[in-house]
Formats: sequence, structure tokens, C-alpha cells
Amino acid sequence: MHNPAAVGAGALQGVKVLDLSRILGGPFCGQILGDHGADVLKVEPPQGDDTRTWGPPFRDGVASYYFGLNRNKRLQFLDLSVPEGQQRVRELMAQADVVVENFKVGTMEKWGIGFEQMREELPHLIWCRVTGFGADGPLGSLPGYDAAIQAMAGIMSINGEADGDPLRVGLPVVDMVTGLNATIGVLLALHERGRSGQGQLVDASLYDSGLSLLHPHAANWFMGRKVPQRSGNAHPNIYPYDVLSTGGAPIFLAVGNDRQFRLLCSHVGQEGLAQDERFATAGQRSVHRAELKPLLQQAFALLDGVKLADELMAIGVPAAPVLDVAQALAHPHTAHREMVVEMGEYQGLGAPVKLSRTPASYRFAPLSEGQGFLPDAGA
Repeated sequence: MHNPAAVGAGALQGVKVLDLSRILGGPFCGQILGDHGADVLKVEPPQGDDTRTWGPPFRDGVASYYFGLNRNKRLQFLDLSVPEGQQRVRELMAQADVVVENFKVGTMEKWGIGFEQMREELPHLIWCRVTGFGADGPLGSLPGYDAAIQAMAGIMSINGEADGDPLRVGLPVVDMVTGLNATIGVLLALHERGRSGQGQLVDASLYDSGLSLLHPHAANWFMGRKVPQRSGNAHPNIYPYDVLSTGGAPIFLAVGNDRQFRLLCSHVGQEGLAQDERFATAGQRSVHRAELKPLLQQAFALLDGVKLADELMAIGVPAAPVLDVAQALAHPHTAHREMVVEMGEYQGLGAPVKLSRTPASYRFAPLSEGQGFLPDAGA
């Protein structure tokens, strides 16, 4: 578990981010920027971000959900619906490099502090807008929610067992990838501003992000015009890429080429499977997966799943035991990769992007207070 003794500068040191967002996509973007050194000031309404109530569990009345998205920020409460709050936000915008917001389209404009209203006054400002569907078009300005976008974007249609109902992915994947896309957009705009000196609008919508996740199903549709179907844990294009039972815990096999399949068959004493014309090539294995799966499970029936996965990985065959969340977070490699962060009572997931000279750092636990941006270094 990581608790850095020394805090480095970070790749985004000197970048000031005004995080006006709430719920998930925007706050996740702000946390990523903060992890990499940006000075992030989060403005919440007097009652706080809605996710403070999304529990249990709670600590001091604040839900774990909130704690997972609001590290490396300092917090200020403002009511943006009143003139005093609007004026304070204008002052903060003038100091900021980046604004992140996910209000319903038109809300900030109603308050006189929208992107178009502020652009002429603050041409340097990079404005990241996270929305459900964007600002215009047939669904423009409508509110968007992760599960609803999973349904509309086709994600639920290809998730679940082949003979079961459409199923939501068990984490807010659309919200999270929208936060990642928002972060990418902010970094692109910061890079471009270095040339032009001009800010711009970064438009990150849940709908676009949901559709962007459809690989390889969209690619299959574009080429084959066959509507993708649910396939459970199995990959639609390659096999064995699936959860298989063993004599112990189930394992996930991710065999991507013929060499890996031959190694697998040899290791479990089933060399004949690799020579069978039904299974000799990747394309044939995918076509004949219904015949192949029970043959592999029969070969695994007397083997311990965890031991088998370790042995297969050691010889170059991608495989893994199916762990629960507690087991995954306690894995020795999780600690080695510094993917659990501790600051006092706070525990959270670490930054997945590792930079060699300017690594992420963890400076402020959630709920740290702040009344403005920090002074520039050396000021």
C-alpha cells in the first residue's frame, strides 16, 4: 500500500483546475488531473455532491462512493444559483486553466457563466463539458445516466449469457470512460494551448463514450452486417477466450493464437486437440467453440484452477483465476504496482498511469477544505 513520503512536482504542476462537476464522470476527470499534480479546487453546492449519500458504507456521514472520486482536491461550498456564488466562480475562472462541469446544458448559461458567455472574457480557459448526449442533435441537452446509456449504446445487448436477458455491466463503465475521455480532451487542449495561447471547449458525452466501447462488435457489424449477440464470458471472435471450470476454482483462458493453444494442449496432455482440424486454427476454434469447451473442461476436471492458471501463465498462455474484489485488492502484485493508496483513514485505488520522472502523488484526502487556488510555486 502506497503512502509516499515525498511528493513530487507531477506532470501537471502549475495547472489550475476548477471542478464544478458532481456524480462520476467529471469528478473522476478532476481526480486524475489532481493525481498528476494539478491544483484542483472542487466547488460543491451547500448540500454537497449527491454521491455523499450513495451508501452504505459511510464515514462521518459521507459515502464511500464519494471518497472514491474526490481525492487530490480541495473543497469549497458555493451556491451558484445566487449572484454572490456566480461572482465568486467568475473570479475563480479568471485564475483557472481548466473548468470541468457537468451541469444540464443551459444551466450555467442561465446563471450567466456559461462557456460562450465567458469565452471572450477568458480566452485562455479550457472548458470541459461532460454531458449525457451533447448540447444539440435529436437527443441534445437531455440528461444521461450510465445504465441508460449502456442500454441505448448497445452495451447491454451484448452483455450477459447467450440464453439470458440483456445485462448491465457491473460497474459504471460509461461514466468512467467518459471521465477518461474528458481527461484526454483536457490534456489535448492544454497541449494545443501551448502553441496557440487559446482555450477551447472539450465536449465529452456519455453517449459518444458508450458507443466508443463497442469494439469489436461495431467492427463486426460494419463488415458483416450481422447483429452481435450475447456470448456470456466468451469472446465473440476468438476461442478459447472464456471462463472454464476445473477441479477447483474456475479460470479464465485468453488464448489469442495457435502457438498458445498448442502450449495449452501440451500442458494438459491433450496434444490431439491442437491437431484436430476443428481446432487447429484460430478461426476454426471460434467456429467450433461449442465442441471445444467441454473437451477442455474435461481435461481440467482433476486440476486445481489456481495452480493451473499459474502454470499456464509461466509458459506463456494467458490465464487467470477468477478473484473477487477483496482478493484482487489483496493480491501481492496490487501492492507492488502501488494500486492501493493510504492517507490516514482514507484508502483508495492508485493511479494506473505510471510516469518515470513525474509520477502521480497523493496530497489531499477527500473532504480537504480550500478557499481558492494555491499560490504559484515560488510566489
